[in-house]
Amino acid sequence: MELRSVEELMDLLYACRGERTAAGPEGGPGGGAGDAHGHALRTAALLRRRHPADKELQLAGLVSPVGRLLWPGDPAARTADAVRPLLGARVARLVRRQAHPGAWAHDDDLASLRQADDEARTAAFDAGVLEDWRTVLELTAARNSRLGLVD
Repeated sequence: MELRSVEELMDLLYACRGERTAAGPEGGPGGGAGDAHGHALRTAALLRRRHPADKELQLAGLVSPVGRLLWPGDPAARTADAVRPLLGARVARLVRRQAHPGAWAHDDDLASLRQADDEARTAAFDAGVLEDWRTVLELTAARNSRLGLVD
């Protein structure tokens, strides 16, 4: 599946409400099960605090759970393939490589993403709502989409 609009991506992110994250490769090492939607919001919020200028890194944390809703196979690869046309190659690369522990040792962005992902499993704070991210998604999509248009 290839996402063609921010609205399609928002629909998928909303659909993650109630989806459970799991410990292990999809849920991350040491993490317990939790709500994928809330976890994604907390991960993105933590990245926003630590890297306020790096919108693509923040969005990589936000969109990570959508791959579980798309089709069988590796969720990280599904997410990366789906968001690449809309959010660009960097977001797709971060999402895809986040699932591979050996990759984070040599990449500061991946290490930051993984740290926020792990911390979001146990952090208890108000991370806002998905609608707070619409403008960032739209601006990133406008810059990265093939057509340069946002629906």
